[in-house]
Amino acid sequence: MMRTEAPLWQRVQAFTGPVPRARHGHRAAAIRELIVVFGGGNEGIAEELHVYNTVSRQWFLPAVRGDIPPGCAAHGFVCEGTRILVFGGMVEFGQYSNSLYELQASRWLWKKLKPRPPKNALPPCPRLGHSFTLHGNKCYLFGGLANDSEDPNGNVPRYLDDFYELELQTQSGVKGWIIPETKGGGPSPRESHTCVAFGGKSGSCPKLFIFGGMCGNRLSDLWQLDVDTMTWSLPKTAGPCPSPRSQHSSNVIGNQIYVFGGWVPAEEKNAVGAEWTCTNSMSVLNLDTMTWRGLNPESQQQRQSGTVMEEEEKEEGHICWPKARTGHCAVAIGTRLYIWSGRDGYRKSRNYQVCFKDLWYLETEKPATPAAVFLVKSTISMLHVAWHPLPAAECYLLQLQYIAPPPASQTHASDSPDTLTPPTSLPEGEEPLLGPTHTQSEPCRGNGNHESSTLQSSLRNGTRQPHRHAVVLCPSVNSVLTCTERENTPTKHCERAGGGEARAENTDKQNKLDFNPVAGIITDESVNRQQAASLRPVTEEANEQNGTESQQRQEHENLPNTSGQSERAEVSTWFNVGIFKTLFAEVTHYYLPSVNGSTDQISSDSEWKMPGPHSFEGREKQELASNVTYRFRVAGLNCCGRGEFSPIGEFKTCHPGFPEAPPAVKITKASDSVHITWDSPSNASGKIQEYSMYLAVKKARGNASEKPGDLTFIRIYRGAKTSCTVNAANLSNAYIDCSARPAIVFRIAAKNERGYGPATQIRWLQESNKIKSALKPDSSPTDREPDDIISS
Repeated sequence: MMRTEAPLWQRVQAFTGPVPRARHGHRAAAIRELIVVFGGGNEGIAEELHVYNTVSRQWFLPAVRGDIPPGCAAHGFVCEGTRILVFGGMVEFGQYSNSLYELQASRWLWKKLKPRPPKNALPPCPRLGHSFTLHGNKCYLFGGLANDSEDPNGNVPRYLDDFYELELQTQSGVKGWIIPETKGGGPSPRESHTCVAFGGKSGSCPKLFIFGGMCGNRLSDLWQLDVDTMTWSLPKTAGPCPSPRSQHSSNVIGNQIYVFGGWVPAEEKNAVGAEWTCTNSMSVLNLDTMTWRGLNPESQQQRQSGTVMEEEEKEEGHICWPKARTGHCAVAIGTRLYIWSGRDGYRKSRNYQVCFKDLWYLETEKPATPAAVFLVKSTISMLHVAWHPLPAAECYLLQLQYIAPPPASQTHASDSPDTLTPPTSLPEGEEPLLGPTHTQSEPCRGNGNHESSTLQSSLRNGTRQPHRHAVVLCPSVNSVLTCTERENTPTKHCERAGGGEARAENTDKQNKLDFNPVAGIITDESVNRQQAASLRPVTEEANEQNGTESQQRQEHENLPNTSGQSERAEVSTWFNVGIFKTLFAEVTHYYLPSVNGSTDQISSDSEWKMPGPHSFEGREKQELASNVTYRFRVAGLNCCGRGEFSPIGEFKTCHPGFPEAPPAVKITKASDSVHITWDSPSNASGKIQEYSMYLAVKKARGNASEKPGDLTFIRIYRGAKTSCTVNAANLSNAYIDCSARPAIVFRIAAKNERGYGPATQIRWLQESNKIKSALKPDSSPTDREPDDIISS
């Protein structure tokens, strides 16, 4: 991994949504790609909960409910999974709190908790400026500032050095406060310090690190607590230690602690004669070597006293370092460190403190290795590909590799489909798919190095490649987590509470995703092939609760390898397709090498300059050819360099003359049937004569010739209309594919004068707790993803 000498700060210049008011004393926590901000204030204490989506760059205000806590400042704020705990803080001037609240972000539900007090001791007293740190399933509370005045308008400060442990219950709730027995003394009383947890390498003891704070004077001591032995110590460090400070931030990324901002001693008395001033310096502590490294902005980037605020706002877009501040919030999302708002020292406007309203992030590493590129749509001269987002990527470099077609003698190697055993029982009036009377060459083909079953049909055509479609049903009324797409991105990812990924259709409106594992969550399905083979994600969703219609996105998958393809000639050169800030590309051409033969000038070397969308202007272009296979790979880029390339995905442009797969499939769930509609292909290559809809049905039991994961289909509709109804008899005979998420599988294809084109495959996700009572799957579960290959 390459690192530069100076920090690589980036200011977020463009975002949407209701931006929270500038403030100080607030706190933030990360839930995957979301930053949750609560509390703090300036012109009064803020009570709203704000959420920032780092992928879509959008602020939003979730509709919270339950025991909503009052606004507070300088409170404790930790996140475990999708729940957040809030403890203490100042609720009014001189009035502090010791209340504990829990927020279930999957439902945006607040709940006030009442943990048991410790044995033979009092629970924590009301306080502010304390540290509240999560490690494992326990929170650790240390220090803070209490008010011993009996007068509610008075203030008699008392610095605290008490230490409490709070164990969390699974999913929701806490057990009780514990005062652990510690050894080695411990930090002196203080407030506005920071405490972080570090798990260390495998086999090492987890530790808590407390740095700085205030007890009448600013502190610069670093304390370490061995969590296993509850032993305090002052670790020996090397390098330039940070200056004494308070109201700063500390965050762990990898094996390093990043300390930023805060109040520090003034080198010279400033205009108001104060001994303290804000800083925008950063210090980094390597926890493996216990070595400090100081990082400071250049002199011309230092803020000048007496500058008008409006002029500063204009200048902020041109500097490359956040201005000095205190009382800001900082949170790590992956390898990025985000900071937002904070107080601008002693400066005031209309008797209120001046606070910043800017959002910055610090790039600490190159992007991670992305997942393989997947195909959204294939045409004669275009491949619409997409990829999953990377948290630390500013943009993406997409490359392709041309694969020469096999010799003519090998082109018919896959034209003979395997035999297929019809299902043992069929609904009345339905027909199994029979073998073709004759075949044609393939109009659309991908690549994969595995065996697969080929569906036989009575249609007189050769193999066709099914298009995977994402059936995105409207969310239920219980969906709560709002995630909005960035403009022009085809998909968006949010993980579920169970650790899976969710994908939302591109829309200008807000999509609501539920963290709970119920039907309606959109999932990705993939299978790893041999080296240099592509992943095959499938986006799918079902919703049996409300029966609303669904919108879907088209995806393709790879077809199996033919025997002749293993010997095909390949071109080893990777060609640049372009630099993209979106998560997709409609590839119609690629760039040929420059005069000196160089193709990839986007390297990961230390001499790095961030490329842009116009980096390949002036290069000669080469258009994509029809019926040709191309390999794709993608890499993330940021100001630290280029990350590793993704695994390879292989996709093939279509053969001219056949209709495209029917798009825009919609499903409406009725009480005892399913109504499916679709649109005519945009490129029909002639007049559409008819459509055929197929349903995967239960297999013959005990058939040794079938492999696990093979699907058997029957035709349930054939006609010229762009809709059909699947009755209860067919649904009762449907096969529930449990290779990934339990789903019912449909396929639909269009036919013109030349024959049937590639099929659209729709996987309709089912609630697992309803399958046993309604549509039971085959008793022999599959242990791999089925080969969704169709001959139609």
